[in-house]
Amino acid sequence: MENVPKIRRVVTGHDDNGRAVVKIDEVCSHFRAGRGNAFVCNVWTTDTSPADNDGEDDGGKRAGKFSTIENGSVFRILDFRPGLEKRVHRTNSIDYIVVMSGEIDMELETGEEVHLKAGDVMVQRGTVHNWINRGTETCVLAVILIHANPVQAGGQTLEAFG
Repeated sequence: MENVPKIRRVVTGHDDNGRAVVKIDEVCSHFRAGRGNAFVCNVWTTDTSPADNDGEDDGGKRAGKFSTIENGSVFRILDFRPGLEKRVHRTNSIDYIVVMSGEIDMELETGEEVHLKAGDVMVQRGTVHNWINRGTETCVLAVILIHANPVQAGGQTLEAFG
């Protein structure tokens, strides 16, 4: 991938004696293309709640594309470039978002927009949204998605889509 951010991924675990050790210490090399002008790197994923910290599998390199994982979590880095392709969507998750660099607009289904810049944080609670990068620089987001039940609002169930 061309010019993806250099994100250092450090993952701990245990040795054969049960002592804490560093299992992975690397620069993320498994970014993949997302929608147009977007790249994604899963730092770690889980498929149970509570999470299972046993084993040697690399949860960041689990096969598949994940908006969410039922009863699990996804920790990812998003690289959103200027001219980012539109993707209006809702996920069955609560998302914790940190803008690491750059700027981005988050658009709700009503057309309302919120401008976010480096250092800003956001909690996305199963709402319909789209990300727009109108700037000249890449925006890098750290996002943690935790599986949630579909939202109940206005007397209806609001299902995930997109």
